[in-house]
Amino acid sequence: MTTTVAEGTVAGVRRVSVSRGYRFELVKLVSQWRIRLLVLACWIAPALFVAGVSRQSTLPADTLFGRWMHATGWAGPLVTLGFAGTWALPLLTSVVAGDVFAAEDRLGTWRHLLVAVRSTRRIFAAKALASLTVILLLVTGLVCAGTVGGVVAVGNQPLVGLDGHLLTPGDAAGRVLLAWVCALAPTLALAAIGLLGSVALGRSPTGLLLPPIVALAMQVAQMLPLPVAVRLALPGYAFISWNGLFTSPAQLGPLLIGIVVGLAWAVTATVLAYLLFVRRDFTNPSYDGSGRRAVTAGVLPLVGLFAATVTVVAVATPSTGSGIEQDKVQRSVATAFAHLYRMQTRQLHRPAVTEAQLRVTAACNKGDGQVAAQGAGNDWRCVVTWHLPGVAAPGTAIYQLDIASDGRFVADGDGPKEVNGYFLVRTPTGDAPNPLWQFDGNVELLDTTPKG
Repeated sequence: MTTTVAEGTVAGVRRVSVSRGYRFELVKLVSQWRIRLLVLACWIAPALFVAGVSRQSTLPADTLFGRWMHATGWAGPLVTLGFAGTWALPLLTSVVAGDVFAAEDRLGTWRHLLVAVRSTRRIFAAKALASLTVILLLVTGLVCAGTVGGVVAVGNQPLVGLDGHLLTPGDAAGRVLLAWVCALAPTLALAAIGLLGSVALGRSPTGLLLPPIVALAMQVAQMLPLPVAVRLALPGYAFISWNGLFTSPAQLGPLLIGIVVGLAWAVTATVLAYLLFVRRDFTNPSYDGSGRRAVTAGVLPLVGLFAATVTVVAVATPSTGSGIEQDKVQRSVATAFAHLYRMQTRQLHRPAVTEAQLRVTAACNKGDGQVAAQGAGNDWRCVVTWHLPGVAAPGTAIYQLDIASDGRFVADGDGPKEVNGYFLVRTPTGDAPNPLWQFDGNVELLDTTPKG
């Protein structure tokens, strides 16, 4: 009779829905002091940083779009995005997703949660959705704060694209927002890896450190001379390839591949975490994770996904080399120079010219012609030639290029002085920054942009 009553009592208890569990887990997360500090920092710190740097005399010129922070407020959120993809987002996903399951192990509260919810599936869904909500809140704060800080401090001015063309404030705003949206794919991948580490490793601090460790490994890999297919197969490549949105035409091939790969990693790691969680034995109060199961059910499937992605990208695209070739470098430098030369022409109030009239070309070599003109390095040298209407002799300028493995380059003017040899130009209204003195550019690693 006792058994019958107990079974009837359990059967009569209303099941805790995922939505109720989600609200409970969300309240648990936002009640933690470290989460509150992170939310506060993400919604305030970028605005203060961008506004402060924009007022300084020296700018972070080594950061993408950093040299334009005095010119437009839309450079601020892009500088913030570059920093966030490298450091902030891996740490945020670690603190939120990397600890959402491990915290229950440390506190020994699994039995209470299981008695209340009675479903490991609903517990996993509630915790995953709550951590995703907090991460989206943090990312939204970074976007809004960086944008507000830049626009308020500098103004809603046009933005110079990565190939030198000018973006209207409206176009710049749309592309900035789209760049942040694209960065969500690798962010979700790191969050899923955090979930997997939190489930597989229990109370071990290694699970908490897993997202930043993976992000650091991907950064190191991007600095190595790896084939393009390997780069594109890394789940964090969209943290880099968003810069293709700021060229004309947009370099969408690497970006789309990076987004798909990031989402594939996010889904795979989440599914692996789910399978490990629902099969876990909760009767052992001293559970610290199963190292063997973490390897066989966590690491090996992700390694297999990486190998499969490399194979698919290598077969689908001509991407077995570095992707940095002489004709691509020459085309990128010539395009950027033509756009920026027109900008300098407007600064100096000279007669307007078009790219067709300028007929800009670039002749580039590497290592003074002693090595093959391909691959990354700081020993690239380009001679740019252009023509002006009514002038028989063509103009020439020299640039020293430092090209990174991901295709981004910095072109440093090396004369003549009146064109690119000095960082200021004397205009009728006073001295102004010389757009031709030093500029950023990007070599598309995939052959998806039409030549010409």
